[in-house]
Amino acid sequence: MTALRGARIHITGIVQGVGFRPFVYALARRHALMGWVRNTSAGVEIEVDGTPQAIEAFVLALREQAPPLAQIDDLRVEQGAPNGFTDFEIVASQALAQAFQPVSPDVSLCEDCLRELLDPQDRRYRYPFINCTNCGPRFTIIRDIPYDRPNTTMAPFEMCADCAAEYHDPLDRRFHAQPVACPQCGPHLWLEVGGERVAERGEALQAARKLLRQGKIVAVKGLGGFHLACDATDPEAVAELRRRKLRVDKPFALMMPDLQAVQAHCLLEEAAGSLLTGREQPIVILPRRADSTVAPQVAPGQRTLGVMLPYTPLHVLLLEREAGFPPALVMTSGNLSEEPIATDNERARECLSGLADAFLMHDRDIHTRCDDSVVRPLEGRVYSLRRSRGYAPSPIQLPWEAPPLLAAGAELKNTFCLTRERYVFLSHHVGDLQNYETLQAFEQGVAHFEHLFCVRPEALAYDLHPDYLATRYALERAARQGLPAVGVQHHHAHIAACMADNGLEAQASLIGVAFDGTGYGEDGAIWGGEFLLAGYGEYRRACHLAYLPMAGGEAAVREPWRLALAWLHQVGVDWEADLPPVKASSAAARRVLRRQLELGLNAPLTSSMGRLFDAVSALISVRQRVNYEAQAAIELEARVDPDEQGHYEFEIEGEIVDPAPLIRAVVWDLRAGLPAGRIAARFHRGVARMVLEVCRRLRRDAGLQRVALSGGVWQNMVLIEHTLALLREAGFEVLVHRQVPANDGGLSLGQAAVAAHRIGSGQASAISDQPSGPEDREEEPSAES
Repeated sequence: MTALRGARIHITGIVQGVGFRPFVYALARRHALMGWVRNTSAGVEIEVDGTPQAIEAFVLALREQAPPLAQIDDLRVEQGAPNGFTDFEIVASQALAQAFQPVSPDVSLCEDCLRELLDPQDRRYRYPFINCTNCGPRFTIIRDIPYDRPNTTMAPFEMCADCAAEYHDPLDRRFHAQPVACPQCGPHLWLEVGGERVAERGEALQAARKLLRQGKIVAVKGLGGFHLACDATDPEAVAELRRRKLRVDKPFALMMPDLQAVQAHCLLEEAAGSLLTGREQPIVILPRRADSTVAPQVAPGQRTLGVMLPYTPLHVLLLEREAGFPPALVMTSGNLSEEPIATDNERARECLSGLADAFLMHDRDIHTRCDDSVVRPLEGRVYSLRRSRGYAPSPIQLPWEAPPLLAAGAELKNTFCLTRERYVFLSHHVGDLQNYETLQAFEQGVAHFEHLFCVRPEALAYDLHPDYLATRYALERAARQGLPAVGVQHHHAHIAACMADNGLEAQASLIGVAFDGTGYGEDGAIWGGEFLLAGYGEYRRACHLAYLPMAGGEAAVREPWRLALAWLHQVGVDWEADLPPVKASSAAARRVLRRQLELGLNAPLTSSMGRLFDAVSALISVRQRVNYEAQAAIELEARVDPDEQGHYEFEIEGEIVDPAPLIRAVVWDLRAGLPAGRIAARFHRGVARMVLEVCRRLRRDAGLQRVALSGGVWQNMVLIEHTLALLREAGFEVLVHRQVPANDGGLSLGQAAVAAHRIGSGQASAISDQPSGPEDREEEPSAES
């Protein structure tokens, strides 16, 4: 008879709230093992007795057959003597001081729960809060770890006998599903109109659907906050929502009931369909069909629509197909423009009462607000534009260890992140830190993450821009707590984020192409068209777009005609009356602008590629004034004629990339009557060819073969796809973002990566980034993310 052995197993990763303990329970019984399994603040612990062969098979199955939502980052086995166990059981969770473990994001409704939701014989038939261990809220309801019901916002809901039986049955799909509930014991819906409850439960849902059919705007409490919903095919309803929300042109997100509905309004390829139906179920940017009945006011000036499928049972019931019900709903964040999304019922009544005609509410509290994630397919894979619901707070793993750090992120599209060991806990989307309410959300999020993941930062990383609220927070906190504060140049952080996103090793170096709208430069200018020779700890600015005086400062960002006239002035083209930016401006405004350009008054220098896109947009009369970030560039991309094969030229001299030839050519083509779509295409293709030429020169000079593309301009699909093709054809290895956005939503990851290397090498500074040249280092082999 084979002698019994004992084994103690410790597992870290996303292994709580994903059905891991019942999986272990069933697996142990299958292999005739005795012992126990439990959650701890550090992960999952298992002790077993059995034959060596059974234990070996058990450990192998733990790795290879884990539940679909589980993510095992580390599994350690200690062999020992048997303990004399006579059964296998799931024992009570254990809290460990200073221990931590990753937390699962919220997960979209699973197929099993969807089937039960629509089954008239099921006791949870049409219950809008149905969930199990494979789906439902996680991150948005958790207050503390271990992830047990008392540590969530479900604590007030005492389970009925039936739910308790499922919860305590290790072989049930709802074993220890913390949000488990049913109509008898769980949260419920109600509808409010004019401050009064007018309907409850199922009747509330049907009343809300009736209002939506009538063209009304309904505030719907969802998973991570409130949405404002209306009929997306009703131009008057969409226009009224824009008026109330103070959102002039920025596109609205849509929710459609199923893939069939999406295909009726959008061109849908396989990769995009997989993103729509994956467990994260983000908003996916899709090409709009010409015959779509979605109101043009949903996405003015666009060829695309941002679409998501119902990801909660409430959404499934709300969008249920029925004659006369809209085939698509606008489902935009429940807030006034640029404020944080509302999560609390009372706060929603206060701030959304002027926006919504009715409120579809429930009584399950949201502990952490979480906006919808936004992605695009790129080369058959996910390309993130906003990382939030469904993705956050899943950690990004580093190929090297980092000290405990807090990186504060940027001003726009803010995220922050914490590091611990090889984990980066990147926050959900916080938003634009330009008002007190968003700053409060930022500070609350930082405190919650530090508590949840037991991180006490030993240093803080921040952007060099002195006026960013995130920068001020980091510097004030560092001074108050006596911690090092590491300033990281904006575009270095972008490139470092792309490197960490792709799992590059500590000593890696490459060519970084950082294109965006604004980033504070080492020389005090506004950078944004940058070619860097970069590693994690240091960089050298090898080449950049020629400086342009941005006459009017921030006014030039809002009014691209100013940028167009500034470029015409710089390249020696007269401001003649036939040119669109001249037509768009008054004679008095042009006199002031010329004076600013001649004297350098209120005209900060910029090398921004984003501002060049704005200038060209204004030059060809696409957009003279904007009301949301990057609007001019986005609408310029939408005009591109895909059949055009020409391109414009830049002049590259030393470290300067001068678009003067391009500006003159645009004016020439405009006056020759070339359609705007062909000019837009030539511009995009010219930028891509310029990137190729500069990278070739830097490869020749520095011996670097790898290129990283980062910054918000690389969200332009026309530009990135053409650039990728050219660079790869020329033999470059090209890295793009996959886990975090290329825009400022991924910046905190880069700040953390740079700060970790500075601290590790003793280069931490309380003032600024210290650029230097990594170009003499050997290039490291790539690592898969």
